[in-house]
Amino acid sequence: MERLSNIFWQERLWFPEGLGWADLVDRDGRVYAKARDLWVALPIALFFLVVRQIFERTVARYMASLLGIKETVRRIAAHNPMLESYYNTSKYPTQSSVKELCKQTGCSEKQLQGWFRRRRNQDRPNLMKKFCEASWRFLFYLLAFVFGLAALIDKPWLYDLEEMWKGFPVLTLLPSQYWYYMLELGFYTSLLFSVASDVKRKDFKEQIIHHVATITLISFSWCMNYIRAGTLIMFLHDSSDYLLESAKMFNYAGWRKMCNCIFIVFAGFFVITRLIIFPFRILYCTWVYPVTLYPPFFGYYFFNGLLLVLQCLHVFWAVLIIRMALRFLPRNEIVNDERSDREETDNSDEADEEKKEQNEKIKGNKPIQNGYVRHNNNHHKYE
Repeated sequence: MERLSNIFWQERLWFPEGLGWADLVDRDGRVYAKARDLWVALPIALFFLVVRQIFERTVARYMASLLGIKETVRRIAAHNPMLESYYNTSKYPTQSSVKELCKQTGCSEKQLQGWFRRRRNQDRPNLMKKFCEASWRFLFYLLAFVFGLAALIDKPWLYDLEEMWKGFPVLTLLPSQYWYYMLELGFYTSLLFSVASDVKRKDFKEQIIHHVATITLISFSWCMNYIRAGTLIMFLHDSSDYLLESAKMFNYAGWRKMCNCIFIVFAGFFVITRLIIFPFRILYCTWVYPVTLYPPFFGYYFFNGLLLVLQCLHVFWAVLIIRMALRFLPRNEIVNDERSDREETDNSDEADEEKKEQNEKIKGNKPIQNGYVRHNNNHHKYE
Protein backbone atom coordinates (compact mmCIF):
# COMPACT_ATOMS: atom_id res chain seq x y z
CA MET A 1 0.00 0.00 0.00
CA GLU A 2 2.83 2.35 0.91
CA ARG A 3 4.60 1.55 -2.35
CA LEU A 4 1.43 2.30 -4.32
CA SER A 5 1.09 5.61 -2.47
CA ASN A 6 4.68 6.54 -3.28
CA ILE A 7 4.09 5.80 -6.97
CA PHE A 8 0.90 7.86 -7.01
CA TRP A 9 2.51 10.91 -5.38
CA GLN A 10 5.59 10.98 -7.60
CA GLU A 11 6.62 14.56 -8.27
CA ARG A 12 7.13 13.96 -11.98
CA LEU A 13 3.41 13.15 -12.30
CA TRP A 14 2.02 16.24 -10.63
CA PHE A 15 4.60 18.99 -11.09
CA PRO A 16 6.44 20.62 -13.97
CA GLU A 17 10.04 19.49 -14.43
CA GLY A 18 12.36 20.82 -11.74
CA LEU A 19 9.61 21.46 -9.17
CA GLY A 20 8.20 19.27 -6.39
CA TRP A 21 6.72 18.99 -2.92
CA ALA A 22 9.72 20.69 -1.34
CA ASP A 23 8.70 23.90 -3.08
CA LEU A 24 5.38 23.91 -1.19
CA VAL A 25 6.83 23.76 2.33
CA ASP A 26 5.83 26.73 4.48
CA ARG A 27 8.71 29.15 4.93
CA ASP A 28 9.37 32.82 5.57
CA GLY A 29 5.74 33.45 6.51
CA ARG A 30 4.48 32.02 3.23
CA VAL A 31 1.75 29.37 3.59
CA TYR A 32 0.83 26.80 0.94
CA ALA A 33 -2.12 24.43 0.46
CA LYS A 34 -1.65 20.94 1.90
CA ALA A 35 -3.54 17.70 1.22
CA ARG A 36 -4.28 17.18 4.92
CA ASP A 37 -6.29 20.42 4.94
CA LEU A 38 -9.03 18.65 2.96
CA TRP A 39 -10.13 16.71 6.05
CA VAL A 40 -11.61 19.97 7.32
CA ALA A 41 -14.31 19.61 4.65
CA LEU A 42 -15.84 16.56 6.39
CA PRO A 43 -16.93 18.32 9.61
CA ILE A 44 -18.03 21.28 7.49
CA ALA A 45 -20.19 18.89 5.39
CA LEU A 46 -21.76 17.45 8.56
CA PHE A 47 -22.31 20.99 9.82
CA PHE A 48 -24.10 21.88 6.57
CA LEU A 49 -26.33 18.79 6.88
CA VAL A 50 -27.39 19.79 10.40
CA VAL A 51 -27.91 23.46 9.50
CA ARG A 52 -29.87 22.42 6.42
CA GLN A 53 -32.30 20.35 8.50
CA ILE A 54 -32.85 23.23 10.90
CA PHE A 55 -33.19 25.75 8.07
CA GLU A 56 -35.66 23.66 6.06
CA ARG A 57 -37.84 22.91 9.09
CA THR A 58 -37.95 26.48 10.36
CA VAL A 59 -36.94 29.32 8.05
CA ALA A 60 -37.86 27.60 4.77
CA ARG A 61 -41.27 26.46 6.04
CA TYR A 62 -41.96 29.93 7.43
CA MET A 63 -41.09 31.45 4.04
CA ALA A 64 -43.35 28.89 2.37
CA SER A 65 -46.25 29.81 4.63
CA LEU A 66 -45.78 33.50 3.84
CA LEU A 67 -45.93 32.67 0.14
CA GLY A 68 -49.03 30.56 0.58
CA ILE A 69 -47.40 27.15 0.04
CA LYS A 70 -49.02 24.36 2.04
CA GLU A 71 -48.33 20.69 2.54
CA THR A 72 -49.86 18.65 -0.27
CA VAL A 73 -52.59 16.30 0.92
CA ARG A 74 -52.60 13.29 -1.35
CA ARG A 75 -55.15 10.53 -1.59
CA ILE A 76 -53.53 7.42 -0.20
CA ALA A 77 -53.73 4.17 -2.11
CA ALA A 78 -55.67 1.54 -0.15
CA HIS A 79 -53.52 -1.07 1.54
CA ASN A 80 -53.26 -4.14 -0.66
CA PRO A 81 -50.38 -6.59 0.10
CA MET A 82 -50.58 -8.24 -3.33
CA LEU A 83 -50.40 -4.97 -5.26
CA GLU A 84 -47.78 -3.61 -2.87
CA SER A 85 -45.61 -6.68 -3.50
CA TYR A 86 -45.85 -6.17 -7.26
CA TYR A 87 -45.21 -2.42 -6.89
CA ASN A 88 -41.90 -3.13 -5.15
CA THR A 89 -40.71 -4.93 -8.29
CA SER A 90 -42.27 -2.70 -10.94
CA LYS A 91 -44.01 0.66 -10.53
CA TYR A 92 -45.49 0.55 -14.04
CA PRO A 93 -47.28 -2.78 -14.66
CA THR A 94 -47.50 -4.13 -18.19
CA GLN A 95 -50.87 -4.75 -19.82
CA SER A 96 -50.55 -8.51 -19.32
CA SER A 97 -49.66 -7.98 -15.64
CA VAL A 98 -52.66 -5.69 -15.20
CA LYS A 99 -55.02 -8.38 -16.49
CA GLU A 100 -53.45 -10.99 -14.23
CA LEU A 101 -53.63 -8.71 -11.20
CA CYS A 102 -57.26 -7.93 -11.96
CA LYS A 103 -58.08 -11.63 -11.78
CA GLN A 104 -56.17 -12.06 -8.52
CA THR A 105 -57.56 -9.00 -6.72
CA GLY A 106 -61.03 -8.75 -8.22
CA CYS A 107 -60.45 -5.12 -9.19
CA SER A 108 -61.31 -3.59 -12.52
CA GLU A 109 -58.53 -2.41 -14.81
CA LYS A 110 -59.47 1.20 -14.12
CA GLN A 111 -59.29 0.63 -10.36
CA LEU A 112 -55.93 -1.07 -10.70
CA GLN A 113 -54.42 1.70 -12.81
CA GLY A 114 -55.72 4.25 -10.29
CA TRP A 115 -54.13 2.36 -7.40
CA PHE A 116 -50.71 2.30 -9.07
CA ARG A 117 -51.03 5.97 -10.00
CA ARG A 118 -51.74 7.01 -6.44
CA ARG A 119 -49.09 4.69 -5.06
CA ARG A 120 -46.46 6.25 -7.34
CA ASN A 121 -47.53 9.73 -6.25
CA GLN A 122 -47.02 8.73 -2.61
CA ASP A 123 -43.33 8.21 -3.35
CA ARG A 124 -42.97 11.53 -5.13
CA PRO A 125 -41.83 14.56 -3.10
CA ASN A 126 -44.48 17.16 -2.39
CA LEU A 127 -44.32 20.86 -3.12
CA MET A 128 -43.14 21.79 0.38
CA LYS A 129 -40.11 19.50 0.17
CA LYS A 130 -39.16 20.91 -3.22
CA PHE A 131 -39.47 24.49 -1.95
CA CYS A 132 -37.37 23.78 1.14
CA GLU A 133 -34.59 22.17 -0.90
CA ALA A 134 -34.57 25.00 -3.43
CA SER A 135 -34.48 27.67 -0.70
CA TRP A 136 -31.51 25.97 1.00
CA ARG A 137 -29.51 25.78 -2.22
CA PHE A 138 -30.50 29.36 -3.06
CA LEU A 139 -29.17 30.57 0.28
CA PHE A 140 -25.83 28.80 -0.09
CA TYR A 141 -25.23 29.71 -3.75
CA LEU A 142 -26.07 33.35 -3.09
CA LEU A 143 -23.77 33.57 -0.06
CA ALA A 144 -21.04 31.65 -1.92
CA PHE A 145 -21.31 34.07 -4.86
CA VAL A 146 -21.02 37.09 -2.55
CA PHE A 147 -18.10 35.51 -0.66
CA GLY A 148 -16.35 34.58 -3.91
CA LEU A 149 -16.80 38.10 -5.27
CA ALA A 150 -15.32 39.58 -2.09
CA ALA A 151 -12.39 37.16 -2.25
CA LEU A 152 -11.61 37.83 -5.93
CA ILE A 153 -12.60 41.44 -6.57
CA ASP A 154 -9.10 42.78 -5.88
CA LYS A 155 -7.17 39.87 -7.41
CA PRO A 156 -5.40 40.44 -10.76
CA TRP A 157 -6.25 36.95 -12.09
CA LEU A 158 -9.95 37.84 -12.08
CA TYR A 159 -9.25 40.32 -14.89
CA ASP A 160 -6.16 38.79 -16.52
CA LEU A 161 -6.49 35.00 -16.65
CA GLU A 162 -2.81 34.50 -17.44
CA GLU A 163 -2.10 35.68 -13.91
CA MET A 164 -3.46 32.29 -12.75
CA TRP A 165 -0.16 30.62 -13.71
CA LYS A 166 2.46 33.23 -12.96
CA GLY A 167 4.74 31.75 -10.30
CA PHE A 168 2.97 28.35 -10.39
CA PRO A 169 3.14 26.18 -8.36
CA VAL A 170 4.76 28.38 -5.70
CA LEU A 171 1.60 30.42 -5.03
CA THR A 172 0.94 31.64 -1.49
CA LEU A 173 -2.38 30.56 0.04
CA LEU A 174 -4.59 33.41 1.24
CA PRO A 175 -7.09 33.03 4.14
CA SER A 176 -10.01 33.98 1.86
CA GLN A 177 -8.98 31.25 -0.61
CA TYR A 178 -8.73 28.70 2.19
CA TRP A 179 -12.25 29.30 3.47
CA TYR A 180 -13.73 29.63 -0.02
CA TYR A 181 -12.33 26.21 -0.90
CA MET A 182 -13.32 24.48 2.36
CA LEU A 183 -16.88 25.83 2.30
CA GLU A 184 -17.42 24.84 -1.34
CA LEU A 185 -15.90 21.39 -0.81
CA GLY A 186 -17.94 20.87 2.35
CA PHE A 187 -21.16 21.91 0.63
CA TYR A 188 -20.74 19.58 -2.37
CA THR A 189 -19.75 16.76 -0.02
CA SER A 190 -22.97 17.34 1.92
CA LEU A 191 -24.94 17.22 -1.35
CA LEU A 192 -23.33 13.88 -2.14
CA PHE A 193 -24.32 12.58 1.31
CA SER A 194 -27.92 13.73 0.93
CA VAL A 195 -28.48 12.96 -2.75
CA ALA A 196 -30.34 9.73 -1.93
CA SER A 197 -32.96 11.57 0.15
CA ASP A 198 -33.23 14.68 -2.04
CA VAL A 199 -35.79 15.12 -4.81
CA LYS A 200 -34.79 12.72 -7.57
CA ARG A 201 -34.90 14.08 -11.09
CA LYS A 202 -34.27 12.56 -14.49
CA ASP A 203 -30.64 13.70 -14.40
CA PHE A 204 -29.98 11.84 -11.12
CA LYS A 205 -26.96 9.99 -12.55
CA GLU A 206 -25.59 13.19 -14.08
CA GLN A 207 -25.93 14.88 -10.67
CA ILE A 208 -23.88 12.11 -9.06
CA ILE A 209 -21.22 12.48 -11.75
CA HIS A 210 -21.25 16.25 -11.29
CA HIS A 211 -20.83 16.04 -7.50
CA VAL A 212 -18.03 13.47 -7.74
CA ALA A 213 -16.25 15.41 -10.52
CA THR A 214 -16.63 18.68 -8.58
CA ILE A 215 -15.29 17.18 -5.34
CA THR A 216 -12.40 15.55 -7.21
CA LEU A 217 -11.63 18.75 -9.10
CA ILE A 218 -11.68 20.91 -5.97
CA SER A 219 -9.55 18.42 -4.02
CA PHE A 220 -7.03 17.94 -6.83
CA SER A 221 -6.66 21.64 -7.57
CA TRP A 222 -6.07 22.22 -3.85
CA CYS A 223 -3.38 19.55 -3.53
CA MET A 224 -1.59 20.68 -6.68
CA ASN A 225 -1.93 24.37 -5.74
CA TYR A 226 -4.15 25.27 -8.70
CA ILE A 227 -5.87 27.60 -6.24
CA ARG A 228 -6.28 30.60 -8.51
CA ALA A 229 -7.86 28.59 -11.31
CA GLY A 230 -10.06 26.77 -8.81
CA THR A 231 -11.47 29.93 -7.24
CA LEU A 232 -12.31 31.34 -10.66
CA ILE A 233 -14.12 28.17 -11.71
CA MET A 234 -16.14 28.02 -8.49
CA PHE A 235 -17.04 31.70 -8.74
CA LEU A 236 -18.15 31.24 -12.35
CA HIS A 237 -20.54 28.47 -11.35
CA ASP A 238 -21.91 30.31 -8.31
CA SER A 239 -22.75 33.34 -10.45
CA SER A 240 -25.84 31.71 -11.97
CA ASP A 241 -26.88 28.80 -9.74
CA TYR A 242 -28.74 30.96 -7.20
CA LEU A 243 -30.89 32.39 -10.02
CA LEU A 244 -32.19 28.94 -10.93
CA GLU A 245 -33.05 28.13 -7.32
CA SER A 246 -34.87 31.44 -6.86
CA ALA A 247 -36.88 30.76 -10.05
CA LYS A 248 -37.95 27.41 -8.60
CA MET A 249 -38.98 29.04 -5.33
CA PHE A 250 -41.19 31.57 -7.10
CA ASN A 251 -42.69 28.84 -9.24
CA TYR A 252 -43.62 26.72 -6.23
CA ALA A 253 -45.24 29.84 -4.74
CA GLY A 254 -47.30 30.32 -7.90
CA TRP A 255 -45.55 33.52 -8.98
CA ARG A 256 -45.36 32.39 -12.61
CA LYS A 257 -44.39 35.69 -14.22
CA MET A 258 -41.61 36.32 -11.70
CA CYS A 259 -40.42 32.74 -12.16
CA ASN A 260 -40.32 33.10 -15.93
CA CYS A 261 -38.46 36.43 -15.79
CA ILE A 262 -35.81 35.05 -13.46
CA PHE A 263 -35.50 31.91 -15.56
CA ILE A 264 -34.82 34.00 -18.67
CA VAL A 265 -32.05 35.82 -16.80
CA PHE A 266 -30.67 32.51 -15.51
CA ALA A 267 -30.69 30.95 -18.99
CA GLY A 268 -28.74 33.92 -20.32
CA PHE A 269 -26.20 33.74 -17.47
CA PHE A 270 -25.86 29.98 -17.90
CA VAL A 271 -25.16 30.17 -21.63
CA ILE A 272 -22.68 33.03 -21.20
CA THR A 273 -20.79 31.54 -18.23
CA ARG A 274 -20.90 27.80 -19.05
CA LEU A 275 -20.88 27.73 -22.84
CA ILE A 276 -18.81 30.84 -23.64
CA ILE A 277 -16.62 32.03 -20.76
CA PHE A 278 -15.82 28.58 -19.34
CA PRO A 279 -14.73 26.83 -22.56
CA PHE A 280 -13.29 29.81 -24.46
CA ARG A 281 -11.65 31.63 -21.56
CA ILE A 282 -11.06 29.29 -18.62
CA LEU A 283 -10.41 26.09 -20.58
CA TYR A 284 -8.35 27.95 -23.15
CA CYS A 285 -6.18 29.41 -20.42
CA THR A 286 -5.72 26.04 -18.66
CA TRP A 287 -4.93 24.20 -21.92
CA VAL A 288 -2.88 26.69 -23.92
CA TYR A 289 -1.11 29.12 -21.61
CA PRO A 290 0.58 26.60 -19.20
CA VAL A 291 2.47 24.85 -22.04
CA THR A 292 4.13 28.18 -22.89
CA LEU A 293 5.70 28.12 -19.41
CA TYR A 294 6.61 24.43 -18.98
CA PRO A 295 6.30 21.09 -20.84
CA PRO A 296 3.00 19.20 -20.35
CA PHE A 297 2.89 16.64 -17.53
CA PHE A 298 0.35 14.14 -16.18
CA GLY A 299 -1.21 16.56 -13.69
CA TYR A 300 -1.78 19.05 -16.50
CA TYR A 301 -3.74 16.47 -18.51
CA PHE A 302 -5.62 15.17 -15.45
CA PHE A 303 -6.76 18.64 -14.39
CA ASN A 304 -7.97 19.57 -17.86
CA GLY A 305 -9.63 16.18 -18.26
CA LEU A 306 -11.79 16.89 -15.22
CA LEU A 307 -12.66 20.29 -16.66
CA LEU A 308 -13.76 18.61 -19.89
CA VAL A 309 -16.07 16.28 -17.94
CA LEU A 310 -17.57 19.36 -16.31
CA GLN A 311 -18.02 20.99 -19.71
CA CYS A 312 -19.83 17.92 -21.06
CA LEU A 313 -22.28 18.23 -18.17
CA HIS A 314 -22.69 21.92 -19.01
CA VAL A 315 -23.71 21.00 -22.55
CA PHE A 316 -26.13 18.35 -21.27
CA TRP A 317 -27.86 20.81 -18.93
CA ALA A 318 -27.77 23.58 -21.53
CA VAL A 319 -29.92 21.40 -23.82
CA LEU A 320 -32.49 20.97 -21.05
CA ILE A 321 -32.45 24.69 -20.25
CA ILE A 322 -32.90 25.66 -23.91
CA ARG A 323 -35.81 23.22 -24.21
CA MET A 324 -37.41 24.84 -21.18
CA ALA A 325 -36.72 28.33 -22.52
CA LEU A 326 -38.67 27.44 -25.67
CA ARG A 327 -41.75 27.21 -23.47
CA PHE A 328 -41.71 31.01 -23.36
CA LEU A 329 -43.08 31.10 -26.88
CA PRO A 330 -46.64 32.51 -27.18
CA ARG A 331 -49.27 30.52 -25.24
CA ASN A 332 -46.55 28.76 -23.25
CA GLU A 333 -46.40 30.77 -20.06
CA ILE A 334 -45.13 28.14 -17.63
CA VAL A 335 -41.77 26.45 -17.77
CA ASN A 336 -41.48 22.74 -17.25
CA ASP A 337 -38.31 21.35 -15.70
CA GLU A 338 -37.26 18.60 -18.11
CA ARG A 339 -35.40 16.85 -15.28
CA SER A 340 -38.46 16.36 -13.09
CA ASP A 341 -40.62 13.34 -12.53
CA ARG A 342 -44.03 15.01 -12.67
CA GLU A 343 -46.91 14.02 -10.45
CA GLU A 344 -49.56 12.08 -12.36
CA THR A 345 -52.52 13.82 -10.78
CA ASP A 346 -53.19 17.39 -9.78
CA ASN A 347 -55.48 18.87 -7.18
CA SER A 348 -58.21 19.78 -9.64
CA ASP A 349 -58.34 16.24 -11.00
CA GLU A 350 -58.58 14.75 -7.51
CA ALA A 351 -61.29 17.22 -6.56
CA ASP A 352 -63.29 16.19 -9.64
CA GLU A 353 -62.84 12.55 -8.74
CA GLU A 354 -64.00 13.10 -5.16
CA LYS A 355 -67.05 14.98 -6.41
CA LYS A 356 -67.83 12.12 -8.76
CA GLU A 357 -67.61 9.61 -5.95
CA GLN A 358 -69.90 11.71 -3.75
CA ASN A 359 -72.48 11.86 -6.58
CA GLU A 360 -72.29 8.11 -6.96
CA LYS A 361 -72.95 7.68 -3.23
CA ILE A 362 -75.98 9.98 -3.46
CA LYS A 363 -77.35 7.90 -6.34
CA GLY A 364 -76.93 4.75 -4.28
CA ASN A 365 -74.19 3.34 -6.44
CA LYS A 366 -71.04 1.81 -5.05
CA PRO A 367 -68.22 4.31 -5.44
CA ILE A 368 -65.12 3.31 -7.32
CA GLN A 369 -62.33 2.86 -4.79
CA ASN A 370 -58.93 3.97 -5.99
CA GLY A 371 -60.47 4.81 -9.34
CA TYR A 372 -58.88 6.33 -12.39
CA VAL A 373 -57.85 9.94 -12.17
CA ARG A 374 -57.41 11.82 -15.41
CA HIS A 375 -53.97 13.29 -16.08
CA ASN A 376 -54.00 16.63 -17.83
CA ASN A 377 -50.95 16.59 -20.04
CA ASN A 378 -51.41 20.25 -20.90
CA HIS A 379 -50.86 21.39 -17.32
CA HIS A 380 -47.12 21.96 -17.15
CA LYS A 381 -45.18 22.38 -13.96
CA TYR A 382 -41.75 23.77 -13.33
CA GLU A 383 -40.61 21.23 -10.76
